[in-house]
Amino acid sequence: MSRAFNFSAGPAVLPESVLRQAQEELLEWGGERASVMEVSHRGKAFMEMAEAAERDLRELLAIPQHYRVLFLQGGASQHFAQVPMNLARPGQPVDFVLTGAWSEKAIAEAAHFCAPRVAASAAAGVFRGIPERSQWRLSEEAAYVHIASNETIHGVEFFESPDTGAMPLVADMSSNLLSRPIDVSRYGLIFAGAQKNIGPSGLVIVIVREDLLERSTGRVARIFDYACHAREKSLLNTPPTFGWYLAGLVFRWLKGQGGLAAMAQVNDRKAAMLYAAIDGSGGYYANRVDPAARSRMNVPFALHDPALDALFLEESRAAGLLALKGHRVVGGMRASIYNAMPEEGVAALVSFLRDFAQRHG
Repeated sequence: MSRAFNFSAGPAVLPESVLRQAQEELLEWGGERASVMEVSHRGKAFMEMAEAAERDLRELLAIPQHYRVLFLQGGASQHFAQVPMNLARPGQPVDFVLTGAWSEKAIAEAAHFCAPRVAASAAAGVFRGIPERSQWRLSEEAAYVHIASNETIHGVEFFESPDTGAMPLVADMSSNLLSRPIDVSRYGLIFAGAQKNIGPSGLVIVIVREDLLERSTGRVARIFDYACHAREKSLLNTPPTFGWYLAGLVFRWLKGQGGLAAMAQVNDRKAAMLYAAIDGSGGYYANRVDPAARSRMNVPFALHDPALDALFLEESRAAGLLALKGHRVVGGMRASIYNAMPEEGVAALVSFLRDFAQRHG
């Protein structure tokens, strides 16, 4: 068996060098003579590792000092509820920009804890773009504005940090955090499930401006209270220790690649290569997203004849190209090309696309 190119949307591909280091350290981590999964999360070795991981993440994203970084258990979907629990009063409006399935799910969960409003929506265009900022209708009473910065299912991505004035901007960056530099100071809170660009599932990164922590204090159960987690340096309860450790290895890998500016250049090249192959196929393949909003992380596409889908998936897997089936909501195909997907993998996919079209055209 040989390792294939994995285009899964998540859990997703991780850097091979990171996996090999984790493999080498699985039984004996550092000088602990035990696995990182077996040592105390309050022990000196683990706490030093955790502090180093946070320092590296802060360096990669240039996170200002007045923001706290939390390494929490769970998934991003949990924070669809946890964010309004912490940042909004019961019944207070919260503005959402609806750009796909994940912002839609966030609205549904938030409804249990606040009064969600759709301030702008791309639903009429079947989620193929992002509403112009001039079309947003924000409420002055809203606690914050929520966006999904990259929609993995519909393949739509924000490329600018929208200006929301004094109103805090909250972003679900589960699928594009660390794929390029961002200005963290433009956001009140960022959250991201780890299983796309950071590490294994079960870990969530939260980056939150300190003044916003004051909104939650004492109003929710401690385990859901960001302020409590911040005071305890993410050790309020037993954290996902292996996920934290692996994320730290990924942060070091990213620094070794030249940081996020260098990573962005690679990601731009990968996306450009794949979209060029789809657009240049003479209609054999199609991506229907507005070119100005096309995701660099998740590229959905359809074959001209859906009857070929099963054969495409069978042959692509045999060629060492995994997990290309599109999400059930939109069908077709999807290639997720996160940070750890090498350019060689995208080139192999492009070659297969051309070959398949020639043989089954």
